[in-house]
Amino acid sequence: MRHSSVISRRVAAAAVSVVLASGAAACGPEDAGAKGGTSGKAAGAPQKGGTLTVLNNEAQSDFDPARLYTSGGGNVPSLVFRTLTTRNREAGAAGTQVVPDLATDTGRPNKDATEWTYTLKEGLKYEDGTAITSADIKYGIERSFAAELSGGAPYLRDWLVGGDTYQGPYKDKKGLASIVTPDARTIVFKLKKPEGEFPFVATQTQFAPVPKAKDTGAKYEEHPVSSGPYKVVKNDNDGEHLVLERNEHWDPKTDEERKAYPDRIDVKSGLDEAVINQRLATSSGADSAAVTTDTNLGPAELAQVGSDKALAARVGTGHFGFTNYIAFNPKVKPFDNPKVRQAISYAVNRTSVVNAAGGSALAEPATTFLPEQKAFGFTPYDHFPAGKTGDPEKARQLLKEAGHPNGLTVTLLHSTAQNRATSPEIATAVQEALGKAGITVKLDGQEPNAFNEKRWSVKDAPGFFLSRWGADWPAGGPFLAPIFDGRQIVTNGSNYNHAQLNDPAVNKEIDEINKLTDLKAAAARWGALDKKIGEQALDVPLFHPVYKRLVGKDIKNVVISDWTGVLDISQVAVK
Repeated sequence: MRHSSVISRRVAAAAVSVVLASGAAACGPEDAGAKGGTSGKAAGAPQKGGTLTVLNNEAQSDFDPARLYTSGGGNVPSLVFRTLTTRNREAGAAGTQVVPDLATDTGRPNKDATEWTYTLKEGLKYEDGTAITSADIKYGIERSFAAELSGGAPYLRDWLVGGDTYQGPYKDKKGLASIVTPDARTIVFKLKKPEGEFPFVATQTQFAPVPKAKDTGAKYEEHPVSSGPYKVVKNDNDGEHLVLERNEHWDPKTDEERKAYPDRIDVKSGLDEAVINQRLATSSGADSAAVTTDTNLGPAELAQVGSDKALAARVGTGHFGFTNYIAFNPKVKPFDNPKVRQAISYAVNRTSVVNAAGGSALAEPATTFLPEQKAFGFTPYDHFPAGKTGDPEKARQLLKEAGHPNGLTVTLLHSTAQNRATSPEIATAVQEALGKAGITVKLDGQEPNAFNEKRWSVKDAPGFFLSRWGADWPAGGPFLAPIFDGRQIVTNGSNYNHAQLNDPAVNKEIDEINKLTDLKAAAARWGALDKKIGEQALDVPLFHPVYKRLVGKDIKNVVISDWTGVLDISQVAVK
């Protein structure tokens, strides 16, 4: 989740649902996972044919490229919508790379990365056989600015010249002057400021082409015109039942990323998560060729799977760029005192927190804000080393130095949602650990909407609360900028800069890194910045989640990248 202003405001909110939903917003995985491995699952080489069934809890609603908020183009959405660039459909770290999709390359920047030029591949066609043009991509992006088609990633509203006032093509037929199409295969984007990570943004579904003559406004989602290997033949109850069949005009010679093995994809939603996992485990009938794009295995189910080798072989494990943490608001006493924040950092027992999150199979302890992936710029550090179970004595010493020799009492805001992330179990684990250091923690559990409203409010934010953050793409920018860039503090809406940090040096370094088009060099700078900010104890990283998902017994070619942390549906075969 990252943006320059409004951008990250929405992403974090969607973080959980995004990650868990079937191709929803950014901030989270959309499918099955494995520390970046490929597994054949069912024996034999993958072949074309058959029907892939998708069993989901949440409906694939808003199936319009303008309204979808996806990371890397999403999972189910990327079967229908191709974009200028996309995620590399490979396992592990290789899958964190951005690669060309409709374009011939990942984009050509001008000297200061304020202008990006793309050229479309030759021979690109829609499902009706008509040619895809650069004007269609421009129009598709412009649609995403229309109020009636809101919901997609808002980066371009902040980044494009004139984007902050443009209201979409239905109200302003002139279009955005900052998107130029000099010919049918060329498109140029003019930005307000340098953005070296623009190729990542070009993976969002807003960059999918939409033929103006076929645009039906809010009804477009019922039958969007496909540019990918599959077309929509049924969309019932706002994505509750979605059926995709082959797009005969998709040319695999123009698409190196999508395998498109199945002939048909049947997405069924509205199912209970326990039912989904039970059906995948049993794998009878059509369920033998089924996957889920939004349902994880829980601790109890993993225990059952662990005693069954055949089932265990069908579990994918993945890591998505996500961090669960304790947030401090230094504007609220006693958290204005760095030594109090440091004391809490030392007192936390990460082993008990990991256990509360479902155990080591579902969570890994964290001491850095950035996730432990090279693409993010991960730089190891532990400024307040408390070991695996905390250091209450060091915490007591710091409290004494802070003027609290007899300890202190604080209140921790958490959610009542049973998500094993910001939930009562995590809060209780923190409460017990801090109690050993003489810190009495009163728990303030609030239902999810109230919890989010409070923690994202500059005016009403407490000094101490549980939080989490996920990235729209695998880089340090969408992780650190929304949380620590002082210019992204929002006083009349959702504010994700919990510490309200507005450090000119930090802001300047963010700007300098954003100018870099060398993503490896940028990653190193993001890692160094994370380490530097970490010295201030503005948060306590707790753990990075691990995603475990089951597939049917006849599923082949499970590919899980470190971009999504889950199975890539475009690679799956059922024969």
